[in-house]
Amino acid sequence: MKKILLCVIAVLAVSALQAQDFDASFSDNTLRLDYTFAGNAHEQYVALGDMSKTPGWWGRRINLDSVPLEGNGDLTLTDAETNSVIYKTSFSSLFQEWITTPEAETITRSFEFTLLVPMPLKATVATLVLRDNTGKESTHTFTIDPSDVLIRDRTNEAALPYTYIHQGGDSKECIDVVILAEGYTAEEMDIFMADAKITADEILSYEPFNTHREKFNFIAVTSPSLDSNVSVPQEGAWRSTAVGSNFMTFYMPRYLTSSRVYDMYDLVTNIPCEHFIILANTDTYGGGGIYNSYTLTTAHHRDFKPVVVHEFGHSFAGLGDEYFYDNADNNDEMHSLSHEPWEPNITTFVDFESKWADMVAEGVEIPTQVTEQRTREYVVGVYEGGGYRSKGIYRPTDVCRMRNNTAERFCPVCERAIERVILHQAE
Repeated sequence: MKKILLCVIAVLAVSALQAQDFDASFSDNTLRLDYTFAGNAHEQYVALGDMSKTPGWWGRRINLDSVPLEGNGDLTLTDAETNSVIYKTSFSSLFQEWITTPEAETITRSFEFTLLVPMPLKATVATLVLRDNTGKESTHTFTIDPSDVLIRDRTNEAALPYTYIHQGGDSKECIDVVILAEGYTAEEMDIFMADAKITADEILSYEPFNTHREKFNFIAVTSPSLDSNVSVPQEGAWRSTAVGSNFMTFYMPRYLTSSRVYDMYDLVTNIPCEHFIILANTDTYGGGGIYNSYTLTTAHHRDFKPVVVHEFGHSFAGLGDEYFYDNADNNDEMHSLSHEPWEPNITTFVDFESKWADMVAEGVEIPTQVTEQRTREYVVGVYEGGGYRSKGIYRPTDVCRMRNNTAERFCPVCERAIERVILHQAE
């Protein structure tokens, strides 16, 4: 009994210390930073746009100075006086995918990007770093003055109607996943709410989300569009929708994304939000998921359920695609074979020890050959083909939710990677 009591006291002491660390550096408010990322395949730039604040901080209050994944970029907040790190987050962006496409070799483009951070109590240095697929960095630094009169106060702005589809607990302790309606008119919100419920239920049916379901809130936001459906440029169909999504991203017919990131964040003003899932009101196959940015997928295709889970694997846990093509594809340059990808479930062998080397059982050859038994039992190995390339990139198993729509689960490597993110944010 004495040991149990001491353990409880230790846990409470750690929790109190974590709360004190947050309270020592931040107020209970959210600071929104709107950025523009611009450039091409050869050079990238970062520019700060507007800043605004809202009451309440819904993100993590633990592990403030670390990230579970490197990502294609990160933002670090440091105390201007002591130079100590008080907060850090990592991410990827549509821009960083675009710079690997053929188009980026010939033109320069700009993309919106937004980050939410806790509001500092005093002068804080914000350093944003972008990395390309070879690890080359672009850096932008500025000092946040919390008393800056040009930080727009959005406290009194009315929030859109929202509903907790699944509530694991208080928003300040749980991971808040907002589900936005895209291409649903005001008259179609009942359809959206049903689709949002399917989304939350499906994600929570997979491990390790199911085991940690009490750490998640899924919040459906009724964000109506003027037009039903979404834009399909290859058919000449442009529609007025909540976040302006469209197919044909990077001239790939089924890649459905939105470049209007600021609009997404406007729609969740004064609503607890850490992650986005955007449901598109169409039965055309497509979607995308970008780490710590958003999931966007079609809600009425027959493969909606496995696809929304797959895309959330990208946006929540930074998982890479494990499928590949025998022929060249616009995505095949996304990963450089001379650089270890940051995604936890694919490798180029440049630094395999940092990935799942510890999960490969003795006797499993590397590279690993596909057999019927290994496929059936999700045997962890190092199977060639992944990250859109049939050669030079390797995946952990032959089947996984990150490769096959028919897979019944994430592979063990992906499950561990997802759990690490969950525990980093909410344990």
